[in-house]
Amino acid sequence: MNYPNHLEELRTNFVNQITDILENQSRSQRYAADNIQLTHDVCIDIVQKLKTGLNFTSHNDGKLAMNNAMSDCDRLDKSLTLLFDQYKRQQTVARTKIQEVIVEFNRALKSLSSVLIEKDLLERQSKVLESIILSHENVTQWKEFVQNILLDFHAIFPFNFFYITFAEEKGVSLFLYILGEYSPEILLEARQKLCQQVLDSIGLPKDSAVDVEEFKIHCKHSNFVGKDLDMNMISVPVSVVDKATNLSGLLGVSYASHQRISPQEESVIRAILSVMVMVVGSSKVLSRALMELEYYSVHDPLTGLYNRRQFNDVLNYEVGRCERHYHEFCVLMLDIDNFKDINDSYGHATGDDALRAVAEILNRNIRKEDLCARIGGDEFAIILIETNARSGQIIADTIAKMLRETQLTSTQCDSFHLTVSIGVSSFPQDAKTANELMVSGDDAMYRVKSLGKDGVFLVEQIEDRINIRETRTQVEELRCALQENRIVPYYQSIVDCKTGEVMAFETLARLKTLEGETRSASVFIETIEKYGLSRDLDRAMIQNSLIAKRNLIKANAPEANAKIFLNLSVQEIQGRGILGFAEELCQQMEVPPEKIVFELLERDAIGDMTNMRKFLNNLRAKGFSFALDDFGSGYNSFHYLRDLHFEYVKIDGEFVRNIMNSKLDYALVHNLSRLCQDIGMLTIAEFVENEEILLALQDMGINYVQGYHIGMPVSEMRMTEKKR
Repeated sequence: MNYPNHLEELRTNFVNQITDILENQSRSQRYAADNIQLTHDVCIDIVQKLKTGLNFTSHNDGKLAMNNAMSDCDRLDKSLTLLFDQYKRQQTVARTKIQEVIVEFNRALKSLSSVLIEKDLLERQSKVLESIILSHENVTQWKEFVQNILLDFHAIFPFNFFYITFAEEKGVSLFLYILGEYSPEILLEARQKLCQQVLDSIGLPKDSAVDVEEFKIHCKHSNFVGKDLDMNMISVPVSVVDKATNLSGLLGVSYASHQRISPQEESVIRAILSVMVMVVGSSKVLSRALMELEYYSVHDPLTGLYNRRQFNDVLNYEVGRCERHYHEFCVLMLDIDNFKDINDSYGHATGDDALRAVAEILNRNIRKEDLCARIGGDEFAIILIETNARSGQIIADTIAKMLRETQLTSTQCDSFHLTVSIGVSSFPQDAKTANELMVSGDDAMYRVKSLGKDGVFLVEQIEDRINIRETRTQVEELRCALQENRIVPYYQSIVDCKTGEVMAFETLARLKTLEGETRSASVFIETIEKYGLSRDLDRAMIQNSLIAKRNLIKANAPEANAKIFLNLSVQEIQGRGILGFAEELCQQMEVPPEKIVFELLERDAIGDMTNMRKFLNNLRAKGFSFALDDFGSGYNSFHYLRDLHFEYVKIDGEFVRNIMNSKLDYALVHNLSRLCQDIGMLTIAEFVENEEILLALQDMGINYVQGYHIGMPVSEMRMTEKKR
């Protein structure tokens, strides 16, 4: 068996000393036996000599025998004296050795008592440690969890008080657990002394404010008996690293001076405290983290308002509640006007400050039972409990007025104001479900936008509510159609006005319904543009058209040499990603960019002249061409023709179709054609619907034509009969 060094030394000394004692004892016994035998032999010899002397008749002989016997007695006496002296010395040595053994034994017992813990104490310690189990319930209710641990802890050591203290940014918190019953005077004194000792331990000023929370635990053998309360503490620092809150603290027990603890008890107490330090510290941090997670699961982290998830839950609950009790309520849908300009002009930090300011104004104008939420970037929603539409309008007007009058400041110290568009939807008058309430409120809000923003609109004021709902349904149908690839390209030929040869095909979108019908783009294009689906439509048309073009090239079909005219939305051009998308597709499909002509409406082309010029330069650098659609419909045509250059100009079909009936339209088309020819742009006339119009366009010198008379839109690119 291996022993610690100091115990091994004690064991060796003890064994050596016991061996010496036993060895001395053996020597003493042998020496005594030898002396006893010698004495016995001498005594027999003396007795024999005495008997012999008595038998002598001669006086001299008898006297000599007696003298010899006396001499032997004298020698025996001296030998016995020496024997007893030696015996005394050995006894002295033996006593000294025994005393040394006793001292070493006492030293060994003391050493063992300082490092060994009784089996019963260990079992009780294990019982306490086994009860320390982290769980969601124990973490969230860690104060009660500590109470349960202390009951088992108290069975090992009947202490009087247990405390936990945390020093945080907001101050010092002391959680004081009182075990047993004490008088108010004792409790007051204990509280004061503990606070002072705790502040000293964590290095804070004596006058620091301490927030004390007390818990009483009923248990036996903890009552304090005595007049003076001399508090003793055993504490361990709470080693918690929480950078977000700078959390630190102290954990320990306190007991009155009349109680004494053994080294074993103190060792167990410190072991348990060390475990509880980790448990309490971790529980404190985890509890706070769980509380934050629970908070942010239903709140917006920027504004502190409820988030969309919580808003939807409460809205659905309110619909059900009001259905059962025949109550009414209303929903306000709010959108900040031109909020993007705030971010672009002053930066996102100012934008965030503005959102927080809006949230504060909204909170000030609703009741406690109402709910305000941020449901999007700059979109907010309010549920007004048991409020009709007219009352909701009053609240909405108040909010709009306060926002309009509130002066905000940017990070550059520039002042600005915000306005908001608000739609008011009521239950059950305007909608019967949560989704319908939000949709109708959105419709009313967007009606404010269309009327100039900064205002309030009620759903009941919308005259074409049925059409709006139908449009919403159509939006979802169009989204599904795009995802299912049911919006497909049809191709209408563009032919040379003089030779009748096909120069290009314009890609036109067609919707394939679930019933198998084919619908023209005129039915859905306005909805596509209004609800931000233009980019998805553009990319679907480009990809499908290039796939068809690749197949024609691989088949070496005659249509492979024709160009493709692809319509672009202004959103796609502003996104700046279409050229890269088209260029990558051309590489994948092995379609030359020279075969692609992008087409944009005149009204969209003149919206941003600077960016349009850059876009056209990049477009041509990649090998693509550009066509201006509906030329002549704009009011500033000649101005941008001077600044921009287009490969193709498509004259507005509304002028073309009436050239045989209107001298004004004929003159406009003729002059627009001459203008484009003079500045080197090729012209395309749309809406060519009969032979008479075609002949007139030939006379004017139009380069290319398209229309129903030239060729109907079809699902595949194919050559048509030449029109001469």
